[in-house]
Amino acid sequence: MSAQLNTGSVLDRILDARRAAVDHRKRVLPEAALRYGVKAATPLRDFSGALCRDGLNVLAELKPRSPSRGVLRDPFDPVLLGRTLEASGAAALSVLTEPEFFHGSLKNMRDARKETALPVLRKDFIFDPWQVWEARANDADSFLLIVAVLDDALLRELIVLGRELGMEPFVEVHTGAELDRALTAEARIVGVNNRDLKSLSVRVDTSFELIAEVPDNCIAVSESGLRTHDDLLRLRGAGFDAFLIGEHLMLAPDPAAALAAILGAGRASE
Repeated sequence: MSAQLNTGSVLDRILDARRAAVDHRKRVLPEAALRYGVKAATPLRDFSGALCRDGLNVLAELKPRSPSRGVLRDPFDPVLLGRTLEASGAAALSVLTEPEFFHGSLKNMRDARKETALPVLRKDFIFDPWQVWEARANDADSFLLIVAVLDDALLRELIVLGRELGMEPFVEVHTGAELDRALTAEARIVGVNNRDLKSLSVRVDTSFELIAEVPDNCIAVSESGLRTHDDLLRLRGAGFDAFLIGEHLMLAPDPAAALAAILGAGRASE
């Protein structure tokens, strides 16, 4: 089964590159070797639990580059970023592992996780069960699934495999139709991405429009375009459990201070 091709041109180029890379890596590193690697992986951390604590739970994203903004942070030190963001109150980390368009790597993810106590999401374009095994073999605690690039059968297959390996997948949607598909596939962590996949524009209103359709038994995460403490308070009030914040932190001169500010450090308890 394969990813669908009904997306924007930038995403299609990323998917084409990832398919070629995964096909090559599967020949070099067969699934049997990854299964062995999973047995040697470090114990899982509670990713779901980190996102639904009381308070404002930020999934802080480490990414050196994005297709829409270019280079975000240079030099990029995943260990220092992970440590300082943890100290400033991050609930979990999201680490880009796509190398060509985002300049990420599995090594960045492993290094950041090794030097913190936080659960870590593998942020990549995942469309093959082999990649799920690869994620766990590299110590990921969860992994991203983008509904827009998966057919229904494959989406469900990857969710089931993640759970068999102890990882609850982070299932990302952009529209009401995609949310319906995610829920039909029994997603338990639903990320509403405010960034349009085709235009790359951001509308935080997307989160407010979709949250009413996310069941109470799902963990709801708002993604993209979140910059202020008030943004988080309004989204928390609407029903979101957690917030993925990446570019705002990566572009800040002091990402840890930026995270502390968005969490409302120094203010009276909300």
